[in-house]
Amino acid sequence: MPTNLPDHSNPNSPQPRSSGEPARLSGKEAVVLELLHDGEQYGLEIVRLSEGRLKRGTVYTTLNRMQQKGYVQSRSEEKPAHVPGIPRRLFRATPYGLRIFEARELATNFLLQEAPA
Repeated sequence: MPTNLPDHSNPNSPQPRSSGEPARLSGKEAVVLELLHDGEQYGLEIVRLSEGRLKRGTVYTTLNRMQQKGYVQSRSEEKPAHVPGIPRRLFRATPYGLRIFEARELATNFLLQEAPA
């Protein structure tokens, strides 16, 4: 009976990420963390604040991936019962996500420094 679980006896099967592997941060994820650095935002507000760096069609995929990685958390907004529609999700960076972002910024700044003469 086939399953969707990885076959850990097969070396070609996808393996879970080891805890010692460095965290990875894509360019889009860095933009999201930059925009969430000072507090919570709605997904479409993140798109607007990104000034074209993020698109409506990819922001929620990116946010969901970041939530799985532990870089962001979300919560549903509190709406009065008489307000129609589904509640929007608010996203915020986690302390871990902020550390990853700050480490990326430090590394980028270090690499961009001019070499001493």
